[in-house]
Amino acid sequence: MGLDINTKKLKKNAFRVSKVRGIGASRIRVPGGYLNAEVLGMVQEIAQEYGNGYVHLTTRQGFEIEGIRYEDMDAINKKLQPIIELLEINQKDPDTGYPASGTRNISACIGNNVCPFANYNTAELAKRIEKEVFPNDLHFKIACTGCSNDCAKARMHDFGIIGMTMPQYDPSRCVACQACIKGCKQLSVDALRLENYKIVRDEEKCIGCGVCVTKCPTRALTRSKKKYYKLAIMGRTGKKNPRLGEDFLVWADADNIIKIIKNTYKFVEEYISPDAPARKEHIGYIIDRVGFEEYKKWALDGVDLMPETIMKECVYWNGIHFKR
Repeated sequence: MGLDINTKKLKKNAFRVSKVRGIGASRIRVPGGYLNAEVLGMVQEIAQEYGNGYVHLTTRQGFEIEGIRYEDMDAINKKLQPIIELLEINQKDPDTGYPASGTRNISACIGNNVCPFANYNTAELAKRIEKEVFPNDLHFKIACTGCSNDCAKARMHDFGIIGMTMPQYDPSRCVACQACIKGCKQLSVDALRLENYKIVRDEEKCIGCGVCVTKCPTRALTRSKKKYYKLAIMGRTGKKNPRLGEDFLVWADADNIIKIIKNTYKFVEEYISPDAPARKEHIGYIIDRVGFEEYKKWALDGVDLMPETIMKECVYWNGIHFKR
């Protein structure tokens, strides 16, 4: 085939360029990694009709259909339309596929629909964030994880949303068995103690993981009805300075976290390097260059934190430095 393929358009339309001339892959977003099984049949049909019959389950919980010929893009986009509609992906024009590829699929652990340790419905929040931030060409990575176990590896993302709970204690149901104390000591941060046959929680030490709730046999400890989250920011992999995300907010609410994420898009629009290829520059590197104080001004615009929310005035990152 000729050399008239617009690879910039191809990538923006969520098709991957491969090592084989004229052959790529079609990338499919699955917010939260949660879908109706009906979608699997649609993916299979595209893979067998237009690809090489193989599908890669990506680390971001989407699909990549391999062996796609570039000239089949338009036909495949039409085939993708029912998938896009079923997964409720924002779209400008029907039958044109994905309108952007920069902001990656919002990934999530399985959440409290299944897991007894998860403190919230991760897929629900992932879909809500997807509605707010997609489509966008800026390179953002966001993950939701149900508890401090961090099965979604949220601390390796630009924004890691970690579920928390404020343990509710009913002393009338407590039999002083100390199962919660043992659980917290063995599996968490040792934030509980027994005083006068009652459980006392060290509020400064407690990380809101909910282990105590899962260990209590009498439901003397239960999860708070109000949902709380920890927001870890600017974790990343990469060549220069891979690092884990550090806490910015603790005991935060979802509304303010989403505001901060949306404000960060404005910050990046303002400060992204003009030399960044395809407008792709990791947010953390921009903050490293501009300074955290300036980022914080943008991030907190219009944000009204709850009284119980703890905000870190300064955030420091370390990690491995390959470039000095």
